Amino acid sequence: METSINILQQLLFELSGILPDDTQPLFNMTKMVSLDANEVYIRRGDTNRKLAFIEKGIMRSYSIKDNGDDATLFLRWEGQFIASHDTIIHRKPSRFIYRTLEPVILLEMDYDILESILKTYPEYEPLRNFFLMRMLAETLQMMESFVMQSPEERYRELLAERFNVVNRVPGKYIASMLGITPVSLSRIRKRMYVKQKSF
Repeated sequence: METSINILQQLLFELSGILPDDTQPLFNMTKMVSLDANEVYIRRGDTNRKLAFIEKGIMRSYSIKDNGDDATLFLRWEGQFIASHDTIIHRKPSRFIYRTLEPVILLEMDYDILESILKTYPEYEPLRNFFLMRMLAETLQMMESFVMQSPEERYRELLAERFNVVNRVPGKYIASMLGITPVSLSRIRKRMYVKQKSF
């Protein structure tokens, strides 16, 4: 089974041709973090610039609205990075809460330490650029889907891309991420089921 370090070493090799044996300085500053289900990883107001790669599990980023309801911003799962956009990009306290939905294993690094390492080892820069571009691309994709697609289209796309993830996440969080109520999601699922049976 591939570990997080193996996966990131391969990614760095593909991005810049750096051999796994030459990545030791980078991964010396990482640590494995295990979290229980429903555990908070980043709290609202936190300023720590943590950057982590998810080896196992699913995490949710959300905000609590004035009426007490929470709104899911996004989900992250195996093979993805997790970090606060606010602390990493804007150097401001996190506006969102990052919580596990199931037991999670992370490969974590301090972004400030990463930046200091890059001054000595600039050859690792492609990995940081990849992470930042991935964050930007995911944000833009989310914005475009809300403008261009209906909730049902967004849900169908999520199913097509991440069926195994959808089955591990409570429907209320999926609905919140799609910008609809759990009742509306239930109706969408029912319509899809009826259409599927008609074929």
